[in-house]
Parts: sequence; C-alpha cells; structure tokens
Amino acid sequence: MTQRSITWILLFLLVILQGQLWIGRGSVPEVMQLQQQLNQQLDLNRQAQITNQRFSAELLDLKEGLEMVEERARREIGMVKANEIFVQLGR
Repeated sequence: MTQRSITWILLFLLVILQGQLWIGRGSVPEVMQLQQQLNQQLDLNRQAQITNQRFSAELLDLKEGLEMVEERARREIGMVKANEIFVQLGR
C-alpha cells in the first residue's frame, strides 16, 4: 500500500466520522434538540408540581374547613346529620 492510498483511506474515514458527528444519529444538532426538549419538559414538570402542591393545599383547606364549619354548626345551631341521634347532656 502506498503512502497516497493510506492518506485517502484516512481522509475517507475522517469524512465518515464528521458526517456522523453532524448528520447521523446522535449528532450535535440532534443532541441540542433533545436537550431543548428536556429543558421544556422539566419546566412543564415544575409547573405541574407547583399546581399539584396548590391543589393539595386547597384540598386540605377544604377538608379541614368543612370539618370546622360542621363542628360550629353542631355547637351553635344544633345541626344533626341524617341517621344520627342527638343527645344533649345537661350543663
């Protein structure tokens, strides 16, 4: 093999490797696009997590709030639920 043919083979391999780097699967543009998609998804996940935390807090407030309203209604106006028996002890 001559020096010239080795040079051409190495140059051909270099072109193939550069093609893979810029055009093929896992190329630089594809990696940049995937990184951008990942960042967008992470932002969406953060927003969803904030929304979920807010809903959880609201749900907890509603649960506790309804219990407080029910307790107050029982105490102040004598509320009785269906299938309950009201018993009043003397004070």
